[in-house]
Amino acid sequence: MAMASFLQPDPYILVLTGAGFLIALVAWLPLALRRLPLSLPIVCIGLGAALFSWPGVGLDPSPLDWPEFTERFTEFVVIIALMGAGLKLDRVFGLRRWEVTWRLILVTLPLSIVAITVLAGTWLGLPWPVALLLGAVLAPTDPVLASDVQVGPPKSGEEDEVRFGLTSEAGMNDGAAFPFVHLAIALALAAATGEPWAAKWLSYNVLWEIGAGVAGGWLIGRAFGWVTFRIPAETKLAQTGDGLIALAATFVSYGLTEIIHSYGFLSVFVTALTFRHAHRSHDFHREMHDVTEQIERLAMMVLLLLFGGALARGLLEGLSWADVAAAGVILLVIRPVTGLAGLWGFPAARAEKLTIAFFGIRGVGSFYYLAYGLNHMEVAGAERLWAIVGLVVLLSVLMHGLTVTPIMRLLDRRQGRDPDADSVPPPGLQGPGAGD
Repeated sequence: MAMASFLQPDPYILVLTGAGFLIALVAWLPLALRRLPLSLPIVCIGLGAALFSWPGVGLDPSPLDWPEFTERFTEFVVIIALMGAGLKLDRVFGLRRWEVTWRLILVTLPLSIVAITVLAGTWLGLPWPVALLLGAVLAPTDPVLASDVQVGPPKSGEEDEVRFGLTSEAGMNDGAAFPFVHLAIALALAAATGEPWAAKWLSYNVLWEIGAGVAGGWLIGRAFGWVTFRIPAETKLAQTGDGLIALAATFVSYGLTEIIHSYGFLSVFVTALTFRHAHRSHDFHREMHDVTEQIERLAMMVLLLLFGGALARGLLEGLSWADVAAAGVILLVIRPVTGLAGLWGFPAARAEKLTIAFFGIRGVGSFYYLAYGLNHMEVAGAERLWAIVGLVVLLSVLMHGLTVTPIMRLLDRRQGRDPDADSVPPPGLQGPGAGD
């Protein structure tokens, strides 16, 4: 009896032990993988697949079985990542300074949605509203899994054109893709009921939700900036050194803008940019960034462990060869081509444009949008959609994770910098606007 008890420990103790190992990996793995052609997401997915393949683990983490949890947990991870991305950016917001961002948002993103929609509606034979949903799900780049190609912490100097473009794109295109998700939902509803959809979609989902999201994010960022940096010294929050205020700003921004039915993702990113602008040179931004980054990494590891478990439990079983080929086209053709189309005429080195076009990483944001779409519209064949999106994310994690370190180090050396030198921020691409 004693031996049986010894071999079957309390589940609570197992959870604590597993959490301890997980937190240790969060702290150690980024350092261990820094110079290797391997990424933290790859390791997390592999660990999750191994864990949920263990005979004693009975939980099936498939998103099909946990639709509400999947939507809410991915939502949480994305908003934390958006706050971190906004706090990282040293470059002052502006039309010319952010030219690379506008090109990726206003040209690359819509072209990607159209191309993926056409691919899904013709090659894959999906109904057009579902094809549009898939296009909106898979077009945005990801602020969570793209950390290896993002700018460094605040005031670190790691803000070349490539990293700035990919960071700002990931921060902004999650909100920019949401109207297309709602368009797919509206088209599906109109097909079932015959109700008109265009006026409501344009006035509410586009004009109101984008406008209110931007305005709300700006107001909340201004308020937190004033409370943190501007009120009398004995009570301003920057004196505490407690970076948790960034988490408070994230939740308040997302919550208040969602209450008024606007795009919370867009609001959080705008709040982060406005918060950062309140006192750009203050060291407290680094403390806030560090807190959000730690929470983001921990949440990301949990999510990717579950994703690895879902893969091990058969998430991709519904795939056909056409689906596999389509996933390859999305990553290897549509993103690079639309990325280069958006950067056409942009005054940057060819290697920089190719790098930005290639690293269109798909990840947690795609999971959120698919979960949201499926929870708000009737879709036949949800298993196939999850299989396609899961495959695209898996291939993106593998392809981009294995190439990011050697490519960025190579580009760094081509600019005459040593990526292994502690005094030189890796990588070091210089593009237009770097000195603005």
